[in-house]
Amino acid sequence: MAEEKTFVEDVDRSRYDFRNDDGDSYKVDEGLTPAIVEQISREKNDPDWMRDFRLKSLDIFNRTDMPDWGPSIEGLNMENIVTYVRPHTKMSATWDEVPAEIKDTFERLGIPQAERESLAGVGAQYDSELVYHNVKAEVAAQGVIYTDLESALHGPKADMIREHFMHLVPPTDHKFAALHGAVWSGGSFVYVPPGVSVEIPLQSYFRLNSPGAGQFEHTLIIVDENAYLHFIEGCSAPKYNVANLHAGCVELYVGKNATLRYSTIENWSKNMYNLNTKRARVEEGGKVEWVSGSFGSHVSYLYPMSVLNGRGAKSEFTGVTFAGAGQNLDTGCKVVHNAPDTTSYVNTRSISKSGGISTFRSAVVVGPKAENSKSAVSCQSLMIDDISRSDTIPAMDIRTDKADIGHEARIGRISDDAVFYLMSRGISEEEARALIVSGFAENVSKELPLEYALEMNNLIRMEMKGAIG
Repeated sequence: MAEEKTFVEDVDRSRYDFRNDDGDSYKVDEGLTPAIVEQISREKNDPDWMRDFRLKSLDIFNRTDMPDWGPSIEGLNMENIVTYVRPHTKMSATWDEVPAEIKDTFERLGIPQAERESLAGVGAQYDSELVYHNVKAEVAAQGVIYTDLESALHGPKADMIREHFMHLVPPTDHKFAALHGAVWSGGSFVYVPPGVSVEIPLQSYFRLNSPGAGQFEHTLIIVDENAYLHFIEGCSAPKYNVANLHAGCVELYVGKNATLRYSTIENWSKNMYNLNTKRARVEEGGKVEWVSGSFGSHVSYLYPMSVLNGRGAKSEFTGVTFAGAGQNLDTGCKVVHNAPDTTSYVNTRSISKSGGISTFRSAVVVGPKAENSKSAVSCQSLMIDDISRSDTIPAMDIRTDKADIGHEARIGRISDDAVFYLMSRGISEEEARALIVSGFAENVSKELPLEYALEMNNLIRMEMKGAIG
């Protein structure tokens, strides 16, 4: 008698698990010293204030303790991490000028095709540098700026960048924010002028190819009054047998009556420590929409945060997390209500299997001035087997009686009755379990950008099929 098939296979990352020889790349030494930080600053042609900012951030990093409350990151040793890797190419706005092996990487990931079919602009980062950046002429004609952050530091918006850079996420925030401030490299700057609606999305894609390296891109987006933008971020890396680190930073400024939708699909390999920090500040009548998919990395600390500073500001967070064997994904979000009539909504799904650990961590803070604010948090977790784990850790800090706050959490396993019912309708056990998992994530996945929603459905529904037993 054949052994009963009782588990669903991990998400298949074979599409991402290819790598190029990085022998010709320029690298700094492993570790973290003032000399290395100054070397990075010279390579980036930093203005003086940025060099000083980096060195001050390094000092804060050295004086700040490691996090002691989330998943273990003992396997991460900064003495072994290369903080800057430059591919042997300059950034180009013409796809034909990108070196063949880098072009092949992004072709295989579908970036040029996505640009041609559905995007207003694309930035592609390879290791520590942007290798390609382009924005459609009709979008640029609206006054929209979409460029790499280093170029922007020397452009007409240089003062705007200095005014906003790491003000939402200061280096004093936590140890890895300080690390980011010291060694950041790459990333995008977006400015949408007042009243401009960017009807088709902009996208950045981050690819980490080099083993034992870190990626520290900084994304700074400013959406001015009455403007609209949808920004999509994707990231992946091949798997190595040494630790890689991702400690990027995202700062979003949403102006009065503006809307910013920020979608992220993270599919790092299982040797990656993903310690990313993302934060938005929303002014009166503005809205930020976070859409987050977390499928990769060995350990994740990821909690996008919305600070609702103006009356009537809104935040929506929609997320899905998949933790398989060897993964400990600690994800969630935080919302701070600082003004009256603000609203926030959180809706998440997490799936864990084969010993994977998924933790949802949320915090809702309602200040004393945030009267008539509303917040609803809903998180649901599904465990595929009896060796996986799922936890929910909500925190509520309410400083006014005039607020409407709700929290709902559900944690469970695949129902044998549901499997039996589907099998009684002629569906195999493996198809039944995969169908249940994909249905569980459906209302979240439909919020993802089209190409990523299709990808997630393939990952969870199609590639699970036949992978049981």
